Amino acid sequence: MGSFTSTRTPKAFSVPHTKGCHKGPQSTPISAEISAKREKHPGICIIQFYVHQCFRGALSCFVKEASGDHSRVVGLHLAIMVILLLFWLVQWICYYIKVYLDKDLSQRTGTLKEFVCRTVEQCVRSWRAMLWAALQQWLFWAIAGTLVLLLAHCWRLRKRISVVDNRRDSEREESEEELPTEKNMIWIISRHYQLSVPKLASGRRVVEELLSDLLQVSHSLFSDSFFPVLQPAIGVGSAFEGWSHHKEKDVVYCMFVPLKPPHGHAFLLEPDTMGEMSQRSMRIRVELVCTCTRKQPDRNMLCFLHHSEEELKRNQMASLLHTLCTGPYLDGEKIALWFQTVVISAWSMLPQSCHYSMKVLPSCRSCKVKLMKASGRSFIVEIVFSVQQGDSDIFLSSQPTEAQFPPSTTWLESYAVAEAKFFRQVAMQAPPHSCHLKCLRLCARILEDSGLSIYALKTSVMHLLTLIPLSEWQHKYFLMRVDDTLNYLRCCLEEARLKHFFFGNEDMPEEISLPPAFQEAQPLNLFQHLAQNPAAQTEALNKFYKFECDLFFGF
Repeated sequence: MGSFTSTRTPKAFSVPHTKGCHKGPQSTPISAEISAKREKHPGICIIQFYVHQCFRGALSCFVKEASGDHSRVVGLHLAIMVILLLFWLVQWICYYIKVYLDKDLSQRTGTLKEFVCRTVEQCVRSWRAMLWAALQQWLFWAIAGTLVLLLAHCWRLRKRISVVDNRRDSEREESEEELPTEKNMIWIISRHYQLSVPKLASGRRVVEELLSDLLQVSHSLFSDSFFPVLQPAIGVGSAFEGWSHHKEKDVVYCMFVPLKPPHGHAFLLEPDTMGEMSQRSMRIRVELVCTCTRKQPDRNMLCFLHHSEEELKRNQMASLLHTLCTGPYLDGEKIALWFQTVVISAWSMLPQSCHYSMKVLPSCRSCKVKLMKASGRSFIVEIVFSVQQGDSDIFLSSQPTEAQFPPSTTWLESYAVAEAKFFRQVAMQAPPHSCHLKCLRLCARILEDSGLSIYALKTSVMHLLTLIPLSEWQHKYFLMRVDDTLNYLRCCLEEARLKHFFFGNEDMPEEISLPPAFQEAQPLNLFQHLAQNPAAQTEALNKFYKFECDLFFGF
């Protein structure tokens, strides 16, 4: 131990002895531990000695005046000191590694390998879970993004369809193939008769959505009753066919609501032989049907035929015969009154009630409603009740015509659904910007006060659409088609004969479904009243000639 004791200590670095302390070297537990480590690792102690000597040499050189070779000696001492210091650090690191890893090295190595394997496995599992979660999130956002894109595309498509419908309704004039004189004539006629087309497409959508929501609410209100079952509404009339000649505020959107018999009831159609009607008419007999022998009987329903009246009154709602019938026949006025109360009670449940105010207009055989928006725009909707004849496009209507007002149990035969279907077929097959609707609208405005019915004009145009190829209904032939329509009507007036379009018509499109009797029946004459009254025929011809002169020579 004495070799590590300094024999010469500079005064500047001598440590003075305090009172009560021994001057000789003292033995303490710490010094004993250090001595033991020195004996066990002499290399480390030698390195410490050289570091100590180099440090003392460097300090002594700094104390003296450095000149010439002394600076080189200082640099050499410092270099040797740094090298020895690094070697000393390496020795201490090796010492501590040996101390802590000598014991149970194999056990520690096995445990370490186990830990590493477990850690790697856990990392792999966690990465798999993270990747799966990320994949699920990616799929979620991909699906959400796709739905957003689809909704945006549907919105744009609906907006584009609206624009196309409005453009078709406005029927822009094609100026490439028109002669200047014809173009000026069409412009003058359109200006004179105010042929600006109302926005029928947007109005149709509003009315169709209203009827769809209204019927859905009515089904929920009367699901346990025996009122007629309301079927999806069908748009009919000039507004849905696209040629209404009225101004926008006067347009009436007509909707047929077919009726089906409720459970335990049946509708039987009987020809009406009580009155003399120029239009075919029928009565709808309501009969009770046994529900005991049904394959899937309703346990909550009592059979109207095999249960006593007292039991039926006590446990079941009244049958249709006791609510909306007059005698055994379905009553159109009672149905209209019932549905008006349905509209009033269900209006607050409809989403349209947030944007429109509703008023039920007087009507005895139908339900007429006026919708008013805060902006001032309004719609008039007429809901007509009907019963389908078999599977055909011919219905019985509760709404009478202006010329005929039969009893409330008499239902007139209506061809409105078949006519709307015919115009849809023509629109699909006709060339773009076909003039058949504009021709019909112009002639309706011309003949508005002539005494001729709009239905006679419409029938004439439908006949011409089957006689003249659709390729010749392009807009450049507009004046020719107007002339053809008026000539056809004049010939029919002179002969006092206009064939009904749906009876005995060999040119009927196949898409229209008619009862078998219609093909074999003799054509009905819509001008039969003129054939029976020559004075009325002469008066109608004179008015027609006057309107023709006003059209071609009155500008």
